[in-house]
Amino acid sequence: MATAPIGIFDSGYGGLTVARGVLDQMPHESIVYLGDTAHAPYGPRPIAQTRELALGCLDRLVDHGVKALVIACNTASAAMLHDARERYDVPVVEVIRPAVRRAVRATRNGSIGVISTTGTHQSGAYLDAFAAAPHLDVQSRPCPRFVEFVEAGVTSGPDLLEHAHTYLEPLRESGIDTLILGCTHYPLLTGVISYVMGDGVTLVSSADETAKELYRVLADAHMLRPDALPAPSHSFTTTGDPEVFRRLSTRFLGFGGAPDEVYRGAFHQVVVS
Repeated sequence: MATAPIGIFDSGYGGLTVARGVLDQMPHESIVYLGDTAHAPYGPRPIAQTRELALGCLDRLVDHGVKALVIACNTASAAMLHDARERYDVPVVEVIRPAVRRAVRATRNGSIGVISTTGTHQSGAYLDAFAAAPHLDVQSRPCPRFVEFVEAGVTSGPDLLEHAHTYLEPLRESGIDTLILGCTHYPLLTGVISYVMGDGVTLVSSADETAKELYRVLADAHMLRPDALPAPSHSFTTTGDPEVFRRLSTRFLGFGGAPDEVYRGAFHQVVVS
């Protein structure tokens, strides 16, 4: 079982930052990624529909023979995490609770901010996850345009900076000392977010914390892939346009320096019913 790949699911592209975190922290692991871009975004959809779409994608990954599942989608995590853990016999890791636990450990003054998409903000998923720590002051703010900027390849410039000030200044002025990047697109914007928030605010990436949580789960279960095996193989699959997926994946994964043969032929399209 230790030699099997890790299955990573997202409704679109943001989960590729989780895949990047896994590749950085566990370079000997094989990854099977499925992005349901044909049905993205999940946020505006009814919860029942989100659950059905997400479980269909997870079913496909499990059928592929993965040893663990990562739900790299905040909306899907909120909609069907408990269903997934009851449905599958492999460990299931999601993006919300690892980031919350890290923020609780990181805060010095007990004031924490969460930024996310409008759908995740309205779901209250992060605030619910803080319920066990009622002594903390937690504020949530949506940043709806950030995803558009990232997918357009814009990570700097005056337009992005103006939106960042609009979204983030209320949190900065409130005195938070820790900020959760509650969308897996947002790690690509850490430069502008850190610039607006200042050096005194610790940024917590849900993508990085999820990769760390996955490492812990696999290590505890003695399921890490042995280093002595041949180089791992990876598969990145979309339900939408494969060329758009390939182009954006290059940006999210940051292939710079990776040998071409690792990723050549790794991109596919599939229809998930």
